[in-house]
Amino acid sequence: MTLRNIIPEVLTFVFYLLLQVFFVRQLVFFDYAFCFSYVAAVLLLPFETSRLQLVILGFVAGLFVDIFYNTTGANAAATTLIAYLRPSIITLLTPQRGYDERQVLTLRSMGFGWFISYLGILTLIHHFVLFMLEASDWGLFFQVILKVLASIIFTNTVIIILQFFRKE
Repeated sequence: MTLRNIIPEVLTFVFYLLLQVFFVRQLVFFDYAFCFSYVAAVLLLPFETSRLQLVILGFVAGLFVDIFYNTTGANAAATTLIAYLRPSIITLLTPQRGYDERQVLTLRSMGFGWFISYLGILTLIHHFVLFMLEASDWGLFFQVILKVLASIIFTNTVIIILQFFRKE
């Protein structure tokens, strides 16, 4: 990856984090659907990003959000986990012909079905871990599941809408 390619990726990463803490933070529907669009900062990194880089960036992104949300590490834990699992999920979803290493991970380049599957799996894991850490009580399991499902729909919808504004 050249410097010419790195700068747009860094700017996109920072954009998603700033979008989360300054705008999306206030978007909540009925105290159940929360938007965590910042996960796109990690999920949309290039294919060739190493697992170590993903984990470090996932931790940094989650910690950044934790600082603004006062969630004492819950976002950092959930985002680090999905950053670690991301290569395995990509391998699981890899078609037989494989991917071009230089291919950009976007809705347009990957197709709607693949992109929704990819987002759905990783946001499910992220939201479940995040809300269970916040609840810290298995007695709230069904309430957590409702929050997870509503938040997956909300988060994925926002990320997909943002994909239409991405320049290829």
